[in-house]
Amino acid sequence: MENTPDFDDLPSKSQRKRDMDALQDIGEELTQLNGQQLAGIELPESLREAVLEARAMKRNEARRRQMQYVGKLMRQVDPAPIRVKLDGFLSVSAEQTARLHHIERWRERLLSDPQSVSEFIAEFPGTDSQQLRTLIRNTEQERVRGKPPKHFRALFQMIREVSDARDHGNEAAG
Repeated sequence: MENTPDFDDLPSKSQRKRDMDALQDIGEELTQLNGQQLAGIELPESLREAVLEARAMKRNEARRRQMQYVGKLMRQVDPAPIRVKLDGFLSVSAEQTARLHHIERWRERLLSDPQSVSEFIAEFPGTDSQQLRTLIRNTEQERVRGKPPKHFRALFQMIREVSDARDHGNEAAG
């Protein structure tokens, strides 16, 4: 009886299936990356090629089979460093999205509340107030006349530049 394996130490069939699905999910996330992000992750060449092939596939059944193959190749690598890189990309994306939403909220406030201009200038002291007021006025005229949103975009760009300048100034000071 001493030579019998202890079956309690082995993962169940359900757990092995969940583990394989998790590896396939990581493979799916790899297919969603852009070329630069994918190049930044250390992968065996066979896995990289399989991911690139899967990205190019549009037909559902062929892509499903290719993703199963990617999952099989994922079993041969340590997924932890890949997961760390993927999570890093996601947090950067979430941070960028939050910044863009913050800029968008400022733009809407500036266009809807005349008092917000002085608040904006107080928060971002390096702002060219004359240019800001001109962009706001031109954006409002653009909306009234139904013109393309050229000044609307320029206002967003100005807010982003002023915000970036302040944030980089804080990083340098800190």
